[in-house]
Amino acid sequence: MEQVKPQELQLYAKRVPVTPRSIKGAFRNFKTAVLLLGFTVYFGLPWLPWPRTEGPSQSVLFDIPGRRFLIFDLAIHPQDIFLLSLLLFIAAALLFFVTALLGRAFCGYFCFQTLWTDAFIWIEHWLQGERPQRLKLMKTPWSKAEKLLKVGSTRILWFGLSFWTAMTFVLYFGHAPDLIARFFRGEAAAAAYITVATLTVTTYLAAGVLREHVCMFICPYGRFQSAMYDPETLTVHYDRRRGEGSAGRVAARTGLRTREERQAKGHGDCIDCGLCVQVCPVGIDIRDGLQYPCIACGLCIDACNQIMDKMGFPRGLIRYDSETNLARPTPAPPRLEWKRLKVMGYGLALVLMSAYLVYGLTHRQSFEHSIQQVRQPLYVVLSDGSIRNRYEIRLTNLSGAEDSFTVSVRGLPEGALDLGNFDKVTIRNGKSVTLQASVRLDPETAARITEFEFVIRNGRGETVVDTAHFFTRRSG
Repeated sequence: MEQVKPQELQLYAKRVPVTPRSIKGAFRNFKTAVLLLGFTVYFGLPWLPWPRTEGPSQSVLFDIPGRRFLIFDLAIHPQDIFLLSLLLFIAAALLFFVTALLGRAFCGYFCFQTLWTDAFIWIEHWLQGERPQRLKLMKTPWSKAEKLLKVGSTRILWFGLSFWTAMTFVLYFGHAPDLIARFFRGEAAAAAYITVATLTVTTYLAAGVLREHVCMFICPYGRFQSAMYDPETLTVHYDRRRGEGSAGRVAARTGLRTREERQAKGHGDCIDCGLCVQVCPVGIDIRDGLQYPCIACGLCIDACNQIMDKMGFPRGLIRYDSETNLARPTPAPPRLEWKRLKVMGYGLALVLMSAYLVYGLTHRQSFEHSIQQVRQPLYVVLSDGSIRNRYEIRLTNLSGAEDSFTVSVRGLPEGALDLGNFDKVTIRNGKSVTLQASVRLDPETAARITEFEFVIRNGRGETVVDTAHFFTRRSG
């Protein structure tokens, strides 16, 4: 008996580059609009002037040496770290909320990887042509001048976009006109050159080389998203019953061109053109069912709708729909199923945390203060019998501009407070000053006063009152 040789197990398959075809349609138009808006905001904000009383006139500036983030009229200081943490929580809750409703819609339209990969593919299409031309060029030997010219030009523009992406990121951390001039003169900090070099390489690799592999193997979101999916979640689906029929999908040919002819022979509406696969940026076949690499960009919907229009069939063979609706004998029109405990929980968290963030931003004081009793010693008895307590007052100006402060007391005799020569102190924005204050009372007054109030007032008229204790031999 002839022995059958065991087949060698292939653990790794050679990567086949995904070469997507361009397509027109509603989802493609939306993706393009988001791309243009995103690029306009990202590349434009460092150059948008914004009047400031102190600091560079730049709309968004992450001033690390000054320990502040300037975002239009908003100044965020280290003391506001809770607000930044709250903003991150809101972003995460929004991501979960959208995923529970619309699957990986964030990945398909708003993710940085998606936006920059789209831009790289557009450059590739502009220089090398449509998908058939690019596939043909891919097989052309490198000895051909056409391939060297087109592929070389593509790589150069990719590198240019990667470099400017990295350069723009650095411009958020300094005054853009000054920083870019110092950068090209070789006078910028070493961190600027390291950051630009690192981001240029990683952007080029992520958007030009790895592309869909970032979504499929590197990004963790694509892996844990299934935990947030429900049967009611709207995402891109292929209507298998309509597309396959009882006899499966088949190409349109003589006798199988009209819907009536196809249904009479048990075939569905899918003509097996493969256009939905050709336009997919991650190279999957949506007809194989829901798959984790799918980023729900909707381009396959645009492609299928075009074919349905040409065939005279109803649109929606591929559409945003839910598993629950598709499982019904007669699917209803797709709609958002938001009346779910998970979705309402995410929504409630979003509303509450967003309201608290707005409240925190609109009710921030323009300065912070702290008053600490100097406890070594707790009090001092002077030669004339009077008793002195010392206090340390720390003031931090968060107003966004230079401001002046005065400190007084309430509930003490006149002249009891001694601030040295600092009756009025001026503090620059984002800076802190510590004042040494002493309160001196005669024994009779000290015996009846155990508490008093510090009154701190800034140049804007804002006032805070803080209670302090006065210690004597009796109270100590």
